[in-house]
Amino acid sequence: MAGNRLPAPLSPDDLALFQAAVRDARPIAAHGRIEPAPIATDPIPKSLLRDEQQVLADSLSDYIGWDDGQETGEELVFIRTGLRRDTLRKLRRGHWVLQAELDLHGLVSVEARQAVAAFLAQCGKRGLRCVRIIHGKGLGSKNKEPILRTKVKHWLMQRDEVLAFCQARAVDGGSGAVVVLLKSS
Repeated sequence: MAGNRLPAPLSPDDLALFQAAVRDARPIAAHGRIEPAPIATDPIPKSLLRDEQQVLADSLSDYIGWDDGQETGEELVFIRTGLRRDTLRKLRRGHWVLQAELDLHGLVSVEARQAVAAFLAQCGKRGLRCVRIIHGKGLGSKNKEPILRTKVKHWLMQRDEVLAFCQARAVDGGSGAVVVLLKSS
């Protein structure tokens, strides 16, 4: 191992040659200046960058075609193929009693996705049929856009236990929430 060896000691001739070469050298005098502190830069919003990367990844992985659901204007609407249209009408009018709710306020998309999955699993175990998921209107998000609203729509459309969903009635949260009809156990 050549890298671990100590250098060979200088011969008396080499030492005399070195001392002759540096004979006129003088230590640098202290100049009295203080080195400036490093320039403070704005902090890098790593959490925001991670969230934006996750939004991009989710938008690519959560893509659902237009034929998989229906959307009218800004209202969220979905009904599983094979169900009667009056099921959606009943859901919109509050025919089923809301048995549970999940509030996603303050969660980033990764946390929200996990919360929705856990909530739906729990509802299935408890035999719940009609639930509300509050995704918010996006007033606190960047550009005042409801990011979770679109994501929740895609997540719900991918779940087999979800039969239909629609925007909640005004008294139940309006455009900031969605009412979900689940399969009966």
